[in-house]
Amino acid sequence: MNIKIGKSTLKGNIKVISSKSDAHRLLIAAALADKPTRILVEGWSNDIEATKNCLEALGCKIMRKNGVVEVTPLWELQTTDIVLDCVESGSTLRFLLPIVAALGKQAIVEGQGRLPERPIGILLEELRKHGCQIKENSLPLEMVGGIVGGVYTLPGNVSSQFITGLLYALPLLKENSEIRLTTEMESRGYVDMTLETLKVFGIEIDEMAWGFSIKGGQTFHSPVEISAEGDWSGAAFWVVAGGIGGDITCTGLRKESCQGDKEIIRLIEQFGGKVHWQEDGVRIFGGALKGITIDAAQIPDLVPILCTAAALAEGKTVIYNAGRLRMKESDRLKAMAEGLQRLGVKVTEQSESILIEGGAEQPMGEVVLDSYDDHRIVMALSVAAAALGVEAVIERAEAVSKSYPTFFAEFTRLGGAADVF
Repeated sequence: MNIKIGKSTLKGNIKVISSKSDAHRLLIAAALADKPTRILVEGWSNDIEATKNCLEALGCKIMRKNGVVEVTPLWELQTTDIVLDCVESGSTLRFLLPIVAALGKQAIVEGQGRLPERPIGILLEELRKHGCQIKENSLPLEMVGGIVGGVYTLPGNVSSQFITGLLYALPLLKENSEIRLTTEMESRGYVDMTLETLKVFGIEIDEMAWGFSIKGGQTFHSPVEISAEGDWSGAAFWVVAGGIGGDITCTGLRKESCQGDKEIIRLIEQFGGKVHWQEDGVRIFGGALKGITIDAAQIPDLVPILCTAAALAEGKTVIYNAGRLRMKESDRLKAMAEGLQRLGVKVTEQSESILIEGGAEQPMGEVVLDSYDDHRIVMALSVAAAALGVEAVIERAEAVSKSYPTFFAEFTRLGGAADVF
């Protein structure tokens, strides 16, 4: 579908959906647990559905009704002819590859969209070194045989999802294991989320200066019932919409969350937006925004909406250490540079960074923007077009279903002008 965005200011209250990052982790831990688990999830998305379907293919029983997900562990059903379709979910793919190997399952793993292009070679090589047979280096691939414990060596700056997958898998093995990181870890917040979930399920991980030490033979113990926390990644779009001239209160967020993307609060304040924590949420409203310099190494998913904030801030904003964004659902640096330029914003795109000069020259007539089938690009450009007052059509806007299917319903409820055609 295409969406036509008009000039508008977003105001009001919004209950933030559950974090899909947290939901992925809770579903997988529940699938590996010793007894059933009830997970409370506010909202759903295509990525979470992909994890659910893959876990069911591995033998889980998962029932979802009225925001409650009941997970019966995979130990209770033996499965054969396993096909895991990760669709376009990088988390699903990278989390489950080591787990499938630890379980000793024979499985075919598939993906769609840009997922087969996203890097997994480093992870596959470590699984091969420890006993899993995998001929292919990209999707689709077939996995045969299990892995054993030992030393797993990974760079910390390629994907935190590799680390998360191994942190789930290695406690299942008989032997003790280590994850040794050869570089400083990026996207640290996502690994912290994993460690927090594992602790809730009774898994002990020792963090060392060089990585992680993991005892083998551990058991995932179900907490019986648990809630997925509110999503700071999804909330970031409303935080920026408030900070660039709107007035939005977000509820359902943990101020003390491990999610790295809660950094959006500090950054919108650094831009000049106003933030007020309340008993039931956080209010964000407009101020006189000024350009800033941002290190994106730990917060890659925030970059698209930070580009939008930069477009509405006076002066220059530089976002650096952002090269990994070129291998996401789209080349996000290119997509945001192109989109903002069509909206009249001056943007300079470099290999590892992007420079944005705030303000825009109003383009002539209606602007057509390519979503690149990327959910975060759709949402970031929607907020940008509305705030800049540029009539714009965003193509293939249904990409929001990957993480936030109700985004446009909330956008219009808050006063945004968005028409489907």
